[in-house]
Amino acid sequence: MICLFCKCDSLDSRSVEHVIPESLGNTTLTLPPGVVCDKCNNYFARKVEKPLMDLANVNALRFHQRVSNKKGRIPPLAGTVGPDAEVLARQFALGSNIGSVEVSPEAFDLIFHHGANVINLPTPQDTWDEKVTSRFLAKVALEAMATRLAFSEEGLHYLATEPQFDPIREYARRGSRHPWPYYSRRIYDSNKSWTLADGSTVQRVWEFEVLHTERGEYYFALALFGLELTINYGTPSIVGYLEWLGKHADASPLYYDKNVNNPNNGI
Repeated sequence: MICLFCKCDSLDSRSVEHVIPESLGNTTLTLPPGVVCDKCNNYFARKVEKPLMDLANVNALRFHQRVSNKKGRIPPLAGTVGPDAEVLARQFALGSNIGSVEVSPEAFDLIFHHGANVINLPTPQDTWDEKVTSRFLAKVALEAMATRLAFSEEGLHYLATEPQFDPIREYARRGSRHPWPYYSRRIYDSNKSWTLADGSTVQRVWEFEVLHTERGEYYFALALFGLELTINYGTPSIVGYLEWLGKHADASPLYYDKNVNNPNNGI
């Protein structure tokens, strides 16, 4: 067994790799020990996943949508009272209506002496740091494909050694001066919910699909809170994806063809 990313012997690796971080609500989609070696697993957690989690817009989305980390904690969100008096809002896990607000002395004065009663919290925007996001996409794209081959030793070996995946593999591992381009667009609201067959409702923090275009290219489409991010497996270009969108009325790969009537896609 060799690692999907560094290609080193990974037979003694013991850590399970979460394809999507647990801090984005993933508790089930994992790769068995050895598919990604312990060293790469730890590296990606620190250098690729954490920078994405630390982005202001991702942090704000997790706060507003109440997505906790693996310890059950929702990240706090900095805001203001008045024009610039600082506050820090906290809320507890989903199902609890308890929260707290830490106020600066300036905010305390505005609230208790001047009648201020509105806390301004930032609204998440859809523009994320390009390099941080693209490295995260590169890592998840390869691991997502590996989930489909997890029970095929030959398939995993092919994915780890196939030269056409080396550029995106190296970009995930090391980055470069120029971000690997990706296409970003919103396909549904971040707080959109779906009604399942049993009448319950759910929100989707994440879902993904691998697209094989008529040009023979492979693209990975990942939606986080309804923001679709699409990257090319083989080359740093999205021209073929834009062409595919033009031919298919801007349909999302997540809800095109076989997926259109699948209510549990990505859950």
